[in-house]
Amino acid sequence: MANPQDACYLSLLALAERFRTQEPANIKSCVQCLQAVLTFRPPPKVEARTHLQLATLLTQHTTNTQLARDHLQQAWSLSMSIVGFDDVRFEAASELAKLYEQTGSAANAKSVLQRAIELSRQSVFWHCRLIFQMAQLGVTEMDYASAGSLLQKGLEYCLIQGIAYNQILFLLSKIMVMLLEGRGAVEIQTLLNQANQSVEQYNGAQGQKEHLRVFYLVLLVCHNLNSGQVKSVKPALKQLQQSIQNITQLSEQEVIPSSSSEMFAWLPREQLCVLVYLVSVMHSMQAGYMEKAQKYTDKALLQIDKLKAEENTSILSSLQLLLLEHSIMCHLIMGSKAQAIKEIAKVCRLLQDDTRQLQAHRAQLHTLLAVYAMSMNLSTAAEVQFNAALRTSSNHDLWIFANLNLAVVYLRCQRERDFAAIMDRINPDTLPTQSQSLRAASFYVQGLHAFFTNRHNDGKRFLRESLKMANAEDLNRLTSCSLVLLGHIFLALGNPREALNMVTPAMQLASKIPDLHLQLWSSAILKDLYRQFGDAPHEQESSHNHYNFSQTLLMDHLAATQLPEHQLITWTDGPFPSIVSEKL
Repeated sequence: MANPQDACYLSLLALAERFRTQEPANIKSCVQCLQAVLTFRPPPKVEARTHLQLATLLTQHTTNTQLARDHLQQAWSLSMSIVGFDDVRFEAASELAKLYEQTGSAANAKSVLQRAIELSRQSVFWHCRLIFQMAQLGVTEMDYASAGSLLQKGLEYCLIQGIAYNQILFLLSKIMVMLLEGRGAVEIQTLLNQANQSVEQYNGAQGQKEHLRVFYLVLLVCHNLNSGQVKSVKPALKQLQQSIQNITQLSEQEVIPSSSSEMFAWLPREQLCVLVYLVSVMHSMQAGYMEKAQKYTDKALLQIDKLKAEENTSILSSLQLLLLEHSIMCHLIMGSKAQAIKEIAKVCRLLQDDTRQLQAHRAQLHTLLAVYAMSMNLSTAAEVQFNAALRTSSNHDLWIFANLNLAVVYLRCQRERDFAAIMDRINPDTLPTQSQSLRAASFYVQGLHAFFTNRHNDGKRFLRESLKMANAEDLNRLTSCSLVLLGHIFLALGNPREALNMVTPAMQLASKIPDLHLQLWSSAILKDLYRQFGDAPHEQESSHNHYNFSQTLLMDHLAATQLPEHQLITWTDGPFPSIVSEKL
């Protein structure tokens, strides 16, 4: 029979649960009941669990992180002396580490997690979960070597324990970290082949197998896109799109893991769908299908809005930012500069209260502002923003992209000395990237330089190399750029027939993309060519097209300059202009 003191704290626990589960929940009364429980000095197990419950409620429903942390420290400390009790002990450690990380105490988070990992070897679920959490902390700090080492230990632990599902998850996570780190393509491809074999041989629940397959295919597609292999990756992308359909059609029962040790998923199904949209957007953009990319982007952003209404997680914010960054590039290519700067302002609004996301996306934001300024013929602003991107970028490919575009700015402004100063950074023979598309783009920039300096034979040689690489992987926009510039060179050399052979397919591709600036450039050359041929109907058609393209671009240019968001091009550091806050 319970003594009066036991009866009191048991009654308070029951009352707290009643307040928590009623509609609507009365969290304040629930917290008060749990705090009262602690005054009765209940048994250590009850005391530790109550501290954990209080911390959970405070974290979810208040901003009092200090009090939540105190309760978690108490739960963690008390549970250490209790045999068994893994759930409370390791959940307290996991939540305490999260709180330390959120409040800028990464070292304390690592210390707690390291100790918890040491103590959890007998609990497969918690040992794996804590390793994943510590690896994620390493990725957040861009300490990819530590994250990769931890994931390898997790892989080896699961191999010994015979937990195939977790083992494959650790392998795929390790490959993801290697992609983030920019490791060698051959090394990554070897592990991808190993992962593919492991996924196909896995004979667990169908839902788990499909989940592993989607994870593998996302990594495979991203690896190929990083290498500029747009054409080669099409079969894998189709397989990924089919696999995500399979997952969405599975029942809840089919998704449940076959073992409590395997209660892990890379991402929830709904977020996986958004991620597959994002990967499809990346492919469409590299292939030069802007309208298709925009269609996928709109669908994904709509899905994110629905998911955010239920729960606003950091992964959703990251996916939203990546989608908006691609959408902005689409608008700039299609000549919609006013829409682009509005979406850049939206990116700023998402970043202004999130220091970590701003740090992660700062270089991309400077690059977007620079490309916008380029499209508006504001060379000084473009140069400032590209240099800001170069200072803040930790991504090799983004660094190369910024240098290539900065080189174009210098060429447009006839700043030969400044161009020469960055020549080594964009030499296609020594370019520090595995991306075929960036190498092809560097040949294009070399061809553009040769054109501006009247070295037409060199220009043809560079552009043919760019064309060869672009055609091999269906990089339509780069193909169109190279063709129209080759046409311009042939026109300058007095070879109008060869020029027409280049510019005609360039115009067709530019229309298919659609790229309004390329259409304008192509129509200007076609107009001159048809005049030389005495072909009045085609000359008139090209002249009409050129007028329409120029008017469309001019009207959009004027609309963009009149937008308050246009002032963002002057921002390089510190708080964003007031327009960002005003639009909230």
